[in-house]
Amino acid sequence: MSAPTGGPGAVTDLAEEVARATEALRASRPLVCCLTNEVVVQISANALLAAGAAPAMPRHPAEAAQLAGLAGAVLVNLGTVDDVQEEAVRRAVASAGAAGVPWVLDPVAVGVLDHRTALARELVTLGPVAVRGNASEVMALAGAGGGGRGTDTAHGVEEAAAAAADLADRSGAVVAVSGVRDLVVAPGGRRLLVDGGSELGTRVTGFGCALGALVAAYAAAAPTDALLAVAAAHAHVSAAAGAAAAAARGPGSFAVAWLDELDRVGGADAARLVGAEHAPAGAATGAGA
Repeated sequence: MSAPTGGPGAVTDLAEEVARATEALRASRPLVCCLTNEVVVQISANALLAAGAAPAMPRHPAEAAQLAGLAGAVLVNLGTVDDVQEEAVRRAVASAGAAGVPWVLDPVAVGVLDHRTALARELVTLGPVAVRGNASEVMALAGAGGGGRGTDTAHGVEEAAAAAADLADRSGAVVAVSGVRDLVVAPGGRRLLVDGGSELGTRVTGFGCALGALVAAYAAAAPTDALLAVAAAHAHVSAAAGAAAAAARGPGSFAVAWLDELDRVGGADAARLVGAEHAPAGAATGAGA
């Protein structure tokens, strides 16, 4: 994928790139190796299947390492860290790196608990293609804050903009901050914003973790521009959430409808939610969560 530019056709080109990323996901059906927390295994697997990818959920460290080298992408989610998962993560990251497989770090609740915070800060130095978290998680991972309230953020997206830019430059990863308006920052300062979504997503277990899995899927399907891939994943999830919320009676019906809408979202639906943001890296972006 080519990088979006600031010329006259930039908005059209960006929309076309996002739409093509969604089409590429469904055409390639990438295998995503998910080292994720035990609360969301089924939710993340179903979200990947609905969006057009193929999930694998290894638990044993040897199988995690083998699958990571064979997959299209790997997700490392630190939601429920234990000794077995930690070994599996380390071996999978090493295997993915050796095979050139992109991997994504989702630093769940980093900044709240010391062990996972130290682990996440170690992992982010090992070459993830992307880091996805809420504002408090991103700030804590960057060393700019103390974390949120459990898995919930205590900060808005605009508060994390400078930390996200700094973390992107230091790690070489695209950094995505989820909120009312998602911010996606690449090393060097390229930025995209993603609108849409629904507040109901914050009231459903596994919504953010499934988003991390979709980021990995898009990284596999559209590997030549990680910024576009990460933004397209957020737009796919947000478009589905917006459509699901329109018909939902509450969190329960929203969760079911969201899975259906992940299957129905088209490239044009996702593309409408993504916009370029040309402010200097670290500047505030507006809305927060």
